[in-house]
Amino acid sequence: METLVCQSCSMPMAGEALSGTERDGAKSRDYCMYCYKNGEFEQPGATLEDMIEICVPHLIEEGRTEEEARALLESTLPHLKRWNSTLMNRKEKRS
Repeated sequence: METLVCQSCSMPMAGEALSGTERDGAKSRDYCMYCYKNGEFEQPGATLEDMIEICVPHLIEEGRTEEEARALLESTLPHLKRWNSTLMNRKEKRS
């Protein structure tokens, strides 16, 4: 069985119960139930940095240190579907 990863927060979505929903009620293959409901993001104005702050406490609960959690999120989230354009914009600004 394929385990999907939320393309907003990187949470593993093992099983449909953790999947977000589209406007028509269909389960999302891209986003988890905490990030996406009824076809919209739960935190529509969140920045990449905001999402890192939201996720750090959850990784600490799982046993990581704050430094480990931040390093993991900072290296992973920018490459996810929701944040990919943010990463591209950062690279363009540096050029």
